[in-house]
Amino acid sequence: MKTAKAEIIREYGPFEDTPRVNGVSYDGRHVWFASGDKLHALDPESGTETRAIDVAAHAGTAFDGRYLFQIGEDKIRKIDPETGTVVATIPAPGNGGDSGLAWCEGSLWVGQYRDRCIHEIDPETGKILRTIESKRHVTGVTWVDGELWHATWEDDASDVRRIDPKTGEVLERLDMPEGDGVSGLESDGGDLFYAGTGGAATVRAIRRPR
Repeated sequence: MKTAKAEIIREYGPFEDTPRVNGVSYDGRHVWFASGDKLHALDPESGTETRAIDVAAHAGTAFDGRYLFQIGEDKIRKIDPETGTVVATIPAPGNGGDSGLAWCEGSLWVGQYRDRCIHEIDPETGKILRTIESKRHVTGVTWVDGELWHATWEDDASDVRRIDPKTGEVLERLDMPEGDGVSGLESDGGDLFYAGTGGAATVRAIRRPR
């Protein structure tokens, strides 16, 4: 396993009237982050918040190329980002214990914080298709270039790790600075991860190793 210190490139926020950052996603132009009762759009170039959608936003956020998906309590809501309308709702597999959320190849991937695992689920029904075990509390989840990465946050220590999606074996790990946690996690499809910081109410850009 390769290990390194996480290289933090930029920090956004803290944002006004935003008590925390939960899930994080990226639609190619905006970073979306969940703050509890809103889903916010951030321009990563200027660092300014451009709009917000009123929706329960307690954990992970994902984008499938057209729609946003947002965990709120024990549900995952499918949202039209243009109008803010909720177009569908499915049950979250952890019944409120869910954390990160990602989209890949037609499935949603849902982190389970205390259960230390990631579920692949059907985005139409919420049915669990398979489960990948982890040895730490799982927070954010993302896919990039066929690689599955997830964040952990346990005992005041946090990291971002690449795992084998078949076995769950840890292949690479980026350790966060002591005392710094990662809540949501999303790749920009290139050289960066966007990471939420929980109660610190910021979003960080972390360099993705290549």
